[in-house]
Amino acid sequence: MDPSRDDRIRDPWGERTPYAAGERWPVRVDAYTVKQPERWVRSASLLHSNGDAIDIGVRDGRIVGVRGRATDRVNRGRLDPKDVYGWQAGLSPDRLTVPLVRRRGTLVETGWDDAMKRIVTRSRKLLDGPGGWGHFGFYTTGQLFLEEYYTLGVIGKAGIGTPHMDGNTRLCTATAGSALKASFGTDGQPASYADVDHCDAIALWGHNVAETQAVLWMRMLDRRRGANPPAMLAVDPRPTPVAREADVHLPIRPGTNLALLNGLLRMILEHGWVDEAYVAAHTLGRPDLEKVVAQYPLDRVAQVCDLKPADIERAAELLGGSQRLLSTVLQGFYQSNQATAAAVAVNNLHLLRGMIGRPGAGVLQMNGQPTAQNTRETGADGDLPGFRNWNNPDHVRELAELWNVDTATIPHWSPPTHAMQIWRYAEQGSIKLLWISGTNPAVSLPDLARVRRILKRRDLFVVVQDIFRTETAEFADVVLPAATWGEKTGTFTNADRTVHLSEKAVEPPGEARADLDIFLDYARRMDFRNRDGMPLITWTDPESAYREWQRCSAGRPCDYTAISYERLRRDGGVQWGGERLYTGGRFNTDSDYCETYGQDLATGAEFTAESHRAKRPDGRAFLHAAHFQPPPEEPTDDYPLRLVTGRNLYQFHTRTKTGRVPELDAAAPEVWVELNPADAKAFGIDAGDTVRIESPRGGIEAPARIEDIRPGTVFVPFHYARHAANELTITAWDSVSKQPLFKLAAVRVRRIEA
Repeated sequence: MDPSRDDRIRDPWGERTPYAAGERWPVRVDAYTVKQPERWVRSASLLHSNGDAIDIGVRDGRIVGVRGRATDRVNRGRLDPKDVYGWQAGLSPDRLTVPLVRRRGTLVETGWDDAMKRIVTRSRKLLDGPGGWGHFGFYTTGQLFLEEYYTLGVIGKAGIGTPHMDGNTRLCTATAGSALKASFGTDGQPASYADVDHCDAIALWGHNVAETQAVLWMRMLDRRRGANPPAMLAVDPRPTPVAREADVHLPIRPGTNLALLNGLLRMILEHGWVDEAYVAAHTLGRPDLEKVVAQYPLDRVAQVCDLKPADIERAAELLGGSQRLLSTVLQGFYQSNQATAAAVAVNNLHLLRGMIGRPGAGVLQMNGQPTAQNTRETGADGDLPGFRNWNNPDHVRELAELWNVDTATIPHWSPPTHAMQIWRYAEQGSIKLLWISGTNPAVSLPDLARVRRILKRRDLFVVVQDIFRTETAEFADVVLPAATWGEKTGTFTNADRTVHLSEKAVEPPGEARADLDIFLDYARRMDFRNRDGMPLITWTDPESAYREWQRCSAGRPCDYTAISYERLRRDGGVQWGGERLYTGGRFNTDSDYCETYGQDLATGAEFTAESHRAKRPDGRAFLHAAHFQPPPEEPTDDYPLRLVTGRNLYQFHTRTKTGRVPELDAAAPEVWVELNPADAKAFGIDAGDTVRIESPRGGIEAPARIEDIRPGTVFVPFHYARHAANELTITAWDSVSKQPLFKLAAVRVRRIEA
C-alpha cells in the first residue's frame, strides 16, 4: 500500500484485514516515499511507543521515505500517520547544526570545544566544591537509544554520584513501572501485543489507543472485524474513537478511577468470577483486598464516578465473563488521581481472574514514548539499571563491582530523586547545573509560569541537548546540536518488550552529534576514573556500549544477553523475557531479587526489607488495595469545570518534530478546547468561538469544539507551545510514582470572540 499525502491523514488506520481468534495477523505493508530509494536501512518508529518496524529509504545521502516491515512481529508492515510522514522533521531547515553559548544574554554560535569546555569547567567547579554531586541534575527524555541512556546513567551514578536523574517519562508512564513493581516485584510488561490475537475481551483503562498507538488499534480493529471478535470496554470521559467502538463505554468523572476499580473488584468477588486455585497458589493479600473493596457497593461507586449503575454492571459482566481478558492502561489513569493505586487495581483484576501469562490473558501497563522502557531498564530515570533495588545492598554491590567503583559512590541512601523534586531543588538553588537532553520542559511540565521562573534563575547553569532550538533552549547557557533518528545507531525497546535496532542511514547535518558521542565526550573531558585509576567508561561506539549493557542486564528480568546486534539485524524485533512473562505463575517478588520492597499506596512511604521478607512472598504476586480519596483540586464556584489534557493522533509531545512536518501540522495545526454541549450552552459558546480558559495558575485562548465529552469536563491537547495547556495544570503528583496529575485542574471558560 502506498498512501497519497492525504490518505493516511483522512484514513489514519487504513484498510481492514480481518482475522479470527488464534489466527496470525495478516500482513499489510504501508509505505511513503518522495523518491525511489537506492537502499533501505532498518529502524523502528520514534514518535510513539508502539515500536513499529520501519525501513528507511535513502537516496543521494538523504532520507526519501519509509516502509513498514512485513516480517516484524509488532506491526506486520503497517505504519501510522506519524510513521508515514514524521521522518521529514529531520530535513527541516531550522535544525541545530552548531553549538550555541550564551554571551551577554544572547545565544551565539560557537565550536564544540568551547561549548564542552564551558560545561566541564562548571562541572568540575561544582564537583570539587561544597555539596559536590548534589548540585547536578540530569533531565532526559523517552526518545534516546538504550546505549545513550546507559552511558548517561553510568556518568550520573558512578562518575558524579548524583541521585538527581530522571526523564520526562516521569510525566507520562512512571506509573506503569510503579504499578508493575508493586504487583509483580519488578518492572516489565506481563503481556504481549500478540495477546490481541487470542483474547475474547479487551479493556482499555484511560487508554486512547486509537490515537496514541494507532497500529495497535489497527490490530484490535482487525480482530473486531473478524470471526469471534473480542468484546471491548473503554473507560474515558471523552468520546474517543475507542469509546465509540467499545461495547461498553464508561464516561467516568475524572479523578475517580480507583473508586470504579474497587467497585468492579467487589462485583468480581461477589459473583464468584475468581480463579480460586490461581489466587491461592500465586498471590498474597486477598483478605485485605476484600476488606477494602467491600466498602464500594454499586450505588456508592455510581455516585462517586457519576456513572449509570447498569453500565457499571455491564462492565463487570464483560470482565467477569471473559475467558481471555487483555487490559491496557495509559494516561487516563497514570496522570490522574491516585494513579498507582488505580493501575495496581487493574493488576488485581487480572490476578483474581488468573488472567496472567497465557495467550490472550494479560495486562499492558503501557508506555507513552518510544524508548520509555529503556529509561527504566538502564537507570536513566534514577532507578538502578537492570531493575535492581536501590534499597538492596547486594544489588548496589553488584553494580559497584561491574563498574569497579566504591559502593559509596553509587547513590542508594534514599529513593532516587524524581523529576518534580529535581525541578524543586533547582528552584531552591541547590541544583546548580541542569542538563536537559531531548525534551522540552518549557512546554511539557505542569504550571509553566513556575518552570520559566526556574529556568531563568541566574545561579542555574542550563545545558540543552536537542535537534531544534526549542522553547527550553531559549533559556540555556549552552545548547548542543544532537543527531536524530536515522542519523545514528542504537537499540530501543517498545511497550511489549520488543527490542529493535535502528541503524544509521544518513549523516547528521552540520556539526550535530549523536547523543552517545556527546555523553562520551563529556566523560572523557571530565576524566571519570574507576577504583584502579582507569577510565570509568571504556566503550566508544553503540555496539560496544550495548555489550556493556548486556553485561549489566545479565541475570536480571530484562536480560539482553541473548539479543545481539547480529540477531536483531537477522530477525528484526526480539522480545526480552519471551512472548509473555510469568507463564508459570511465578513472579519476581523474592526479597533478594525484587526491584522494590514496596510502598504504601496512599502515602508512598517505603516499606523495609524486613517487612518484605516477613511476608514470605516466595514468587507470589501482591494484591494491594487502597481507599478512594478525592483529588487535590476540585471544581469551585469560581472554577466550575474539570480540565483533562491529552494527545492528538497527528502530533507528538510539544510538536518539536511533528509541527515541522507539513502533513501532520496541517492535520492538527492549533490547540482547541473541547466542551460538552450543555456546558457550551450555559456559557454562551458556539462551535468555533474563541474562548479563554483559565485556572488559578494561568490562562490560554483557543477555538471551541462542541463534543459529547462528559458534562463538567473540558479537554485541551497539550502539544501546542503558543497556547500551552500546561499554563493551567497543577504542581501535584502521585504519592507512589511521582507522576504529575495533568488531568485534575479546576478551570473556567468564557467566550471572547464569536
